[in-house]
Amino acid sequence: MIKIAPSILAADVLHMGDEIARMEAAGADWLHVDIMDAHFVPNLSFSPALCKAIDAKHDIWQDVHLMMDNPGQYLDAFIDAGADGVTIHAEIPGDVAGMLQHIRDCGKLAGLSVKPGTPVDAITDLLPLCDLVLVMTVEPGFGGQKFMADMIDKVRQLRQMGYQGYIMADGGVCRENLPQLIEAGLDAAVMGTALYKAENPAEYIEECRGIWEKIRG
Repeated sequence: MIKIAPSILAADVLHMGDEIARMEAAGADWLHVDIMDAHFVPNLSFSPALCKAIDAKHDIWQDVHLMMDNPGQYLDAFIDAGADGVTIHAEIPGDVAGMLQHIRDCGKLAGLSVKPGTPVDAITDLLPLCDLVLVMTVEPGFGGQKFMADMIDKVRQLRQMGYQGYIMADGGVCRENLPQLIEAGLDAAVMGTALYKAENPAEYIEECRGIWEKIRG
């Protein structure tokens, strides 16, 4: 069954706790927590303190996405704060393989993300260390962007390469483009504006699961 992960970038930051509880009540599987350093991407957001607060008051699985130049310096901080899965970017400098292995060694799900301009062929050697590959379907850094339909091919290519872990898409994902993503091999979806602005988030999530069942069930 597809995993639905609301992105807190689309939440009302003045009512974050209520927004997270609303997504939990709607039946979300994971909570996607974007961490941005204003260097790797031109925006700044959140810290391990938020993950710790979420972990203390909510029971939802935390999918933490580190859009950072130097995530290796912060892996332990986010893991200790309550991250259940940690995704880093393929485009960063340093020992990406070592970081992925460290995340796994800590008992967490290890994820690797690729920006729109990065071909999936570039991460072939890293796939055995990945429990999740996050395909960015917008340029990372800001919410509310238009979905890049040509990124669907990356999902398909990953499956054709034999990758068996989770494939997630992030950026403008909604029930309208979800069928094409699922047909290509997607099994986890980050949803921001589409889900937080939905009149009934629970019904929206059920519709998305219904799409999965129709295509892959």
